[in-house]
Amino acid sequence: MAPSQQLLKVAAAEVRDRPQFHLLGEQQLAVDLVLHAVDQAHQLDHKRIIIVTGGPGSGKSVVALSLVGELARRGRTVLHATGSRSFTQTLRKVAGARAPRVQKMFKYFNQFMTADRNGLDVLVLDEAHRIRETSVDRYTKAELRTERPQLDELMAAARVPVFLLDEYQVVRPGEMGSLEQIERHAKSLGLETQHVHLGEQFRCGGSEEYVLWVKQLLGLAEGEPVAWAGDPQFSVRIADTPQEMEHLLSQQIERGYSARMTAGYCWPWSNAKKDGTLVPDVEIDNWSRPWNSKSDRRIGDAPPAPLWATEDGGFGQVGCVYTAQGFEYDWNGVILGPDIVWRNGAFTTVRTANRDPDLKNTKKIGDVRFNRLIRNIYKVLLTRGMVGTVIYSTDEETRKALRSLVSEHL
Repeated sequence: MAPSQQLLKVAAAEVRDRPQFHLLGEQQLAVDLVLHAVDQAHQLDHKRIIIVTGGPGSGKSVVALSLVGELARRGRTVLHATGSRSFTQTLRKVAGARAPRVQKMFKYFNQFMTADRNGLDVLVLDEAHRIRETSVDRYTKAELRTERPQLDELMAAARVPVFLLDEYQVVRPGEMGSLEQIERHAKSLGLETQHVHLGEQFRCGGSEEYVLWVKQLLGLAEGEPVAWAGDPQFSVRIADTPQEMEHLLSQQIERGYSARMTAGYCWPWSNAKKDGTLVPDVEIDNWSRPWNSKSDRRIGDAPPAPLWATEDGGFGQVGCVYTAQGFEYDWNGVILGPDIVWRNGAFTTVRTANRDPDLKNTKKIGDVRFNRLIRNIYKVLLTRGMVGTVIYSTDEETRKALRSLVSEHL
């Protein structure tokens, strides 16, 4: 599985020279630490686990790609992996646009079941909060169907596995990529870990104040929900109708910004019709739009599912957390569905209003776990915007509460 030296040279040229992969502040510190750990692992024949944590926009993926480019330049065998089809396919498209061979260096977490132990110098595990309990799925061959934890496979595959994660982005049952879980598993194997936290917002625009406001609003951080104090770098708007939300976002597109609409999974999700048209399942009063396409191919104006967040045509559909996670756009429209409503001064979750099949099983996912996952999902959806966010709730009481917390800061 390890890439050839020729492929490493091509990858280094493709990744390192791209301006969007240039580093700032703590990002460079994180890269330097990993490079030092790799050198030490080689010199001392010693294995080490590195964990890089940070919120949305802190630069985790820039660190990940910079590591791939720099390690490839140094001739180290390195691969990049994620658990997200959308994220991996987008990276393959960006990094391998001029050199398709480079796409082979971008893998999925479940592709290391039979990897040689320490067969790589470094395995860069981006979006590590998406790591699953095991790599087994319906396509797994019978002889590989074991209970071996996916974490174990990933740690075994390289001398220096590097995990990059945001603990508030665990949104699916069975996702295992928290700092505590990784440290605990490494300790059980007798391996030492190093932790680097990217504490600053480096993305263009983006607001650390807004991210904290969202976490307090959703009960994911200490402190009561508070009024949005405003940020000259970031706009927050509350819409009274989905039409108003879409109109506000359309105005920003006319000004040259990118924009997307997302929602909680509270509506059915139909397959495309025989003629290829998408069914407008997200229906609110007299407004309706389709979910993003399920297809890996473009359907009319709708981009392939993995590229919904980044390719032209995505604004006509509503994205879900699985297609939005890992991506950012200038303006972000979020529909809070009936699975999260404001009651008695705080948000509460409503299990019966959610349609996500992954969250249906009440025996596997208790109410406490469901409650946390829903809050994490909306935290992800609400923090995709780099310039501004427009929020709409299907619930009137929730809209009133949001209006009281957000005055218009443009």
